[in-house]
Amino acid sequence: MQRLVLWDIDGTLVRGGDIGAQVFDVAIERVLGVRPPERVRMSGKTDPQIVREYLTMLDHHDEQHIPAILDHLESELAAAEDVIRKHGCVLPGVATILPRLDADPAFQQSVLTGNIEPNALVKLAAFGLERWLDLEIGAYGSDDADRNALVPIALERAERIRGIRHSTDEVWVVGDSANDLACARAGGVRCLLVATGRASLEELAPLGPEVLLPDLANVDEVIRLLSS
Repeated sequence: MQRLVLWDIDGTLVRGGDIGAQVFDVAIERVLGVRPPERVRMSGKTDPQIVREYLTMLDHHDEQHIPAILDHLESELAAAEDVIRKHGCVLPGVATILPRLDADPAFQQSVLTGNIEPNALVKLAAFGLERWLDLEIGAYGSDDADRNALVPIALERAERIRGIRHSTDEVWVVGDSANDLACARAGGVRCLLVATGRASLEELAPLGPEVLLPDLANVDEVIRLLSS
């Protein structure tokens, strides 16, 4: 039996600073000629979903703008990789857990993230984390605007590309928000939540994930739990 661990990125593996929100402001201004007057809550959402919420805020209801905004979002974030590296950080335990799981044949690991695929790579590569993850089988906001559709996408890719068919009880989604848990539940898989994003332990506890931790700092315990 091989476990598949699907990592969320923002707030779970890394913290990228304010640039992740800033690039939405710039991308939207480049397409619509106006910046949003305020920021939407982004935690656990896909990039296309966030763009739709901004369009609603700005009273632009034509979704033909979404691809152009996402294109600018990609180019703006790519140009900001050094800023992410300078002002962001890898969260506790992550730099130890990822290589250990990568070296363990009992595990396969990738990402399940609301980021569009190019932006996921930028955020991971800024800290050298991409080398430990099989990103080809990941699921991204560019695959579906509905995060709840992403677990089946990752499972299909793992089987088609790597020839490994995972039963749902072999799969973990690791994240930091209620949307990560909802995504896991929609896909029928287990969920480990950490309070390293915007939600506190007290906010996450009533949601009832299989595992809830303050962070990933206790590496041996995290690996033991993911092995269960």
